[in-house]
Amino acid sequence: MKFVIGSRGSKLALTQTHWVRDRLQTLEPDLDIEVAEIRTTGDTAKGSLRSFGGAGVFTKELERALLDGRVDLAVHSLKDLPTDVHPDLALVAAPEREDVRDTLIGPNLTALDDLPQGALIGTGSLRRQAQLKALRPDLSFADIRGNLDTRIDKAMRGECDAVVLAAAGLHRLGWHGRISAYLTTDEILPAPGQAALGLQMRADHPLRDRVAFLDDPATAAAVRAERQLLQTLRAGCHAPVGAWGRSQGDDLILDGLVGDPEGTRILRASLRAPLAAAVDLGQALAAELRERGADDLLQDR
Repeated sequence: MKFVIGSRGSKLALTQTHWVRDRLQTLEPDLDIEVAEIRTTGDTAKGSLRSFGGAGVFTKELERALLDGRVDLAVHSLKDLPTDVHPDLALVAAPEREDVRDTLIGPNLTALDDLPQGALIGTGSLRRQAQLKALRPDLSFADIRGNLDTRIDKAMRGECDAVVLAAAGLHRLGWHGRISAYLTTDEILPAPGQAALGLQMRADHPLRDRVAFLDDPATAAAVRAERQLLQTLRAGCHAPVGAWGRSQGDDLILDGLVGDPEGTRILRASLRAPLAAAVDLGQALAAELRERGADDLLQDR
């Protein structure tokens, strides 16, 4: 039976998709699996992602291919997928998550404190800017884009002092040795869904249950809580919002953060609930952050 998986064409996206393909092929050897590369707005547009809307720029063409029946499954980096999902589509699995931390990459760098006074950091993420500014008010930022190797090269050539990249993508590409320093989750809280893959299909697809075997329940609960936090705050994928859910026994711990990109105000809170109450946990933590003033920080974003 022919089965088509849709993927962005970047090296990282294809690496992630091939990993899913291989896992699925092992579980379902009767499937004739193909990978179709889909160009997205985020891959072709120039300038800052926020300048042309931001939400769904790396995912909407993949979702359209699902709805049109051109692909059976789309593999997303879950942090890129908006929380408002088309009613005819469903997230059917979130495989086991990679390392959620962010990293620094730059020459002669082993820790955040190694950065020189007034260092220029390559990142367009308001979440990262807010938290780094709170730690190091002297830092400045450049909104750089491109594939991971392009951004790394800019730092190593001296176009900026360092770039901030998610550890997960570097690990999946086998680029552990290119990481200069890991940033702890106390220093930088990750984006909602960071390091997780989202496997999306049409809700009525006959093979949905077979793909669902790739789901990791602990990861699924964690990202469900994180995405609910983001949705309840009515914040987009590029807002200065961080979230990290992780299981501990039968419970789920969720940390959440909303920040001012200038680093002058950081709101952070944490709650705990049973794993089965992931959605309620995300809503409750969003309510607590709102009580502390999150809406004021997000209203202009």
